[in-house]
Amino acid sequence: MGLTVVNALAKSPWGTFTIGLTIPLAMIVGVWMFKITPGHITAPSIVGALGVVGGVFLGAVVAGSSWAGTFTFSNHGIIILLMLYGFFASALPVWLLLCPRDYLSSYLKIGTVAFLILGVLWVHPYLKMPALTEYIHGGGPIIKGKLFPFVFITIACGAISGFHSLVASGTTPKMLNKESDARLIGYGAMLMEGLVGIVALIAACSMHPADYFAINVSPEIFKTMGLTPVNLEELSRQVGEALAGRTGGAVSLAAGFTQIFQGLPGMSKMASYWYHFAIMFEALFILTTIDAGTRVARFLVQEFGGHLWKPFGRQDWIPGTIISTAFVVAIWGYLIWAGSIATIWPMFGTSNQLLAAVALSVATTRLINLGRARYAWTTFVPLVFVSVTTLWACVLNVTENYWALTKNPATEVQGYLNTLLTLVIMVCALVVLWEASCRCWKVGVLKQKISSESEEKADKAETTFRCC
Repeated sequence: MGLTVVNALAKSPWGTFTIGLTIPLAMIVGVWMFKITPGHITAPSIVGALGVVGGVFLGAVVAGSSWAGTFTFSNHGIIILLMLYGFFASALPVWLLLCPRDYLSSYLKIGTVAFLILGVLWVHPYLKMPALTEYIHGGGPIIKGKLFPFVFITIACGAISGFHSLVASGTTPKMLNKESDARLIGYGAMLMEGLVGIVALIAACSMHPADYFAINVSPEIFKTMGLTPVNLEELSRQVGEALAGRTGGAVSLAAGFTQIFQGLPGMSKMASYWYHFAIMFEALFILTTIDAGTRVARFLVQEFGGHLWKPFGRQDWIPGTIISTAFVVAIWGYLIWAGSIATIWPMFGTSNQLLAAVALSVATTRLINLGRARYAWTTFVPLVFVSVTTLWACVLNVTENYWALTKNPATEVQGYLNTLLTLVIMVCALVVLWEASCRCWKVGVLKQKISSESEEKADKAETTFRCC
C-alpha cells in the first residue's frame, strides 16, 4: 500500500504538499485535544477538518509557484519521506501524531464516500469495463494469475481483512467508552469498508478499459497490449498531472472519482481539485494503515526481543523503541524500494487474508471454549473458505510468479526473498490453524468425557434409587 502512495505522489508537488500539510495539522490537533482542552473535541475537529480540505486548495497555489520544486520528489524520494513518516508515527506518543491524524482522516473518508455515493446516484455513470475480460484465465498485465483464486488475494478493501482484525484487536478496546459500543463500531466499520470497495469498483469501471490499463501498467507493457487511450490525455491535461504508468490503483481510482464528480452540476471545470482531493483521501487512508501497521510491528518486535533481553521488551524504554521501529521501517522500506505492484500486491493479499483466517480460527475456538459451539459455524464457514482459497493462491503465486523471478539475475534476490516470505506466512498460518484444531478437538473430547461421566453417574444414581 506504501507503493501505491509512492506512485500517486511522485513528481506531484500539489499532492505531496497536501499530504505533508496534514502532519503538522494533526500534531496541532493532537496537542489541542489531549493537552490544551482534554475531553473537548468539537473545536479541534472542525479546525482540523477544514485545514485538511483547505490543504487541497492551498496545494494548487504551491504547485503553481516557485515552491513547486521544493515539493517535487522522485519515486525514491517519496519512499524516503514515507519511511521517515512511518518511523516518527510509530516512535512518537500515539496522541501526538498517529491518533489525531488517523482521526481526521476518518472524517475525510466517510465524507468523501458519502459524497461519491451521491455523485454516482446523480450522474449514473455507465460502466465501460466488461464484466469478464480475456485475463480471467491468467496472464493479465498486472496480476498474472487466474481470476480464481487470485481475486481473493487481490481485493483488499471490501474483503475479509485480517489486518483490520489485527489492528482493531489492540487499538479499538482502548478507545471505547463502553464495551457495548464495540458491536456498533465493528459492524459499522465492516459496512463502511464494504461500501468503499463497491464505490471504488464503480469509479474504476466507469473509465474506458484502455485508460484504466494505461494508468495501471507500465508504459512498456501497455505498448504490447494493442490498446489506445480514449480520454486519458485530456484528463491528464485537466488535472495537471501525467497519469499514465502510475500503477497501484490510487491514480485510476482518483481519475474515476474525477470523471464522476465532473458530471455534477457546475463541476465540469473543477477536475484538478477533485483529482487531488481524491488522491489526498486515498493517501490519508493508506497512511493510516502504514503508521498503525508499523506501530503494531514495532510492538511485536519488542515483545519478541524482550524474550532475549528483558529491557528491550519494555515499551517505555526509548532505545528499544527506536531500534525496533527503525528495523521494521527498514524492512518494509526495502520491499517498496525493490518491488512493484505485480510482485508486492499478491504477497500483501496473501498475508492479509491469512491473517483473516487466523482471526476467524481464534474466534471459532473461542466460541467452542465458551460452550457456544452451535454458533461456531458463523466463523467456521468463512474460515474454511478463506484458508483454502488463500493457501491455494499462495502456492500458485510462488510456483507461477515468484520462482520465475529467480531465473533472471536482475530479479534473483527479489524472487528468493518473496518466495521465502510467502512460505513463512503460510507456515505460520498453518501452525495457528493446527493449534486451533487441536484445541477444539480437545475441548470436544473433554466435554464428551464429562457428558459420559455425568450420564454414568445418573445411571448409578437411578439404579441405587430403584434398589432402595
